[in-house]
Amino acid sequence: MKKNISRNSKSHSGIEIGVYTFGDVIQDPLTGRVISPRQRLEEIVAAAKLADEVGLDVFGVGEHHRLDFAVSATPVVLGAIASVTEQIRLTSATMVLGSSDPVLVFEDKATLDLLSNGRAEIIAG
Repeated sequence: MKKNISRNSKSHSGIEIGVYTFGDVIQDPLTGRVISPRQRLEEIVAAAKLADEVGLDVFGVGEHHRLDFAVSATPVVLGAIASVTEQIRLTSATMVLGSSDPVLVFEDKATLDLLSNGRAEIIAG
């Protein structure tokens, strides 16, 4: 009987490869115009979908609270990513716990974990 080993079982070398973003709103390299936050969020979701399709292990989204970053609500963005991915683990690339309600953090991440079928993780600072 052949044993089914999932991509996330880490029976190989133990090395995990992933990518992360802080959602910085930058200039379009072709036009020189600053992209909109909405466009940046669409690009982040598309990048996560591609990362899932090519077999990366983890995709992280960082939290920032400035106008030059599109992501201030990581659970919302990660929820959107969960809806278009199947295997990749989803994490906050950073979460500022000192300014967060711990119960809300738990509730948001627990809900994300349910929506993503157990793929949610937290990186906190």
